[in-house]
Amino acid sequence: MKPIKVGVIGCGNISNIYFQNMKRFPILELAACADLIKERAAAKAKEHGIRKACSVKELIADKSIDLVVNLTVPKAHTDVDEAALKAGKHVYSEKPLALDRDDGCRILELARKKGLLVGCAPDTMLGAGIQTARKLIDDGWIGEPVSATAFMQCHGHENWHPDPEFYYEKGGGPMFDMGPYYLTALITLMGPVRRVCAATRITFPERTITSKPKHGKVVKVEVPTHVAGVMDFQNGAIGTIVTSFDVWAATLPCIEIHGTKGSMGVPDPNGFGGAVMLRRAGAPEWKEIPHSHGYADQSRGVGVADMACAIRGTRAHRASGRLAFHVLDIMQAFHESSDQGAHVVLTTSCERPAPMPTDLPDGILDP
Repeated sequence: MKPIKVGVIGCGNISNIYFQNMKRFPILELAACADLIKERAAAKAKEHGIRKACSVKELIADKSIDLVVNLTVPKAHTDVDEAALKAGKHVYSEKPLALDRDDGCRILELARKKGLLVGCAPDTMLGAGIQTARKLIDDGWIGEPVSATAFMQCHGHENWHPDPEFYYEKGGGPMFDMGPYYLTALITLMGPVRRVCAATRITFPERTITSKPKHGKVVKVEVPTHVAGVMDFQNGAIGTIVTSFDVWAATLPCIEIHGTKGSMGVPDPNGFGGAVMLRRAGAPEWKEIPHSHGYADQSRGVGVADMACAIRGTRAHRASGRLAFHVLDIMQAFHESSDQGAHVVLTTSCERPAPMPTDLPDGILDP
């Protein structure tokens, strides 16, 4: 299968793992990288052996690039995606897909008109942990899913991230930053959501950066930093999710799924591996289930490779723009529900992404 030539826009904190992992997949040819700070792009090109470092404008104009991987901050996602699509390139974006539904809809509609594909992180649901849990559900080990719980609680990122401001701007906050991991996993496991309700708050109106190089800078918080939501899934199950940047410590499980015949502990959806725990009705204790799938290590970029296989083949890609748009709809609806004091019925839906095959060699995906 002929490789897809990839150009990466955005050479910040998350880019290293993409550069490293995309080399695992023969379907991907890492051809260029760009950043608003040209020196940053040049440094990454040298570090990872990329033949071309350039400006964003130059990368988008490069006719040899088939697919743009957009690793910019959330507020730049829409502009970069639109520019790449208008230039005739497929796009795969870091999460979230966009800051709001209108921008997300515009991206997908432009891609449809141009006959191009849109993909979006996270791709962690393609890893061994979530795929093993998916297989257990599909094979009936916990019966019909009844409920789910999901918790992501920490105290924010200003104490370690070199550029943490965007976490507290529109498109950030714990729901838009971390919610995509949890919601994408839940949709992969149980399907799309029908309606939601939520309560939100901003606990600390300002945050002080303690990491370098911006130690001491005060950041004004623009988005809710504690979000508690309830989801009615289309299959009838009810889900609860809490995402927070206001919690100093917590011991709650990442995700649990409860069914008519048992319960399952799902590993952290911000990773690819982790223990999958099962306790069926009547069982005396929890049992760890061996992984049925590969990609248990840090495999960010597998979604890009999966999308490249879809571009060259005939199947749908799994970390799709349509899935990411449904996730975006849910997240925006949580904020709206709290503001309005009412349930919000969603206007979007999506298919569960197809399960990964169980026998894939590392670096090779199904055509």
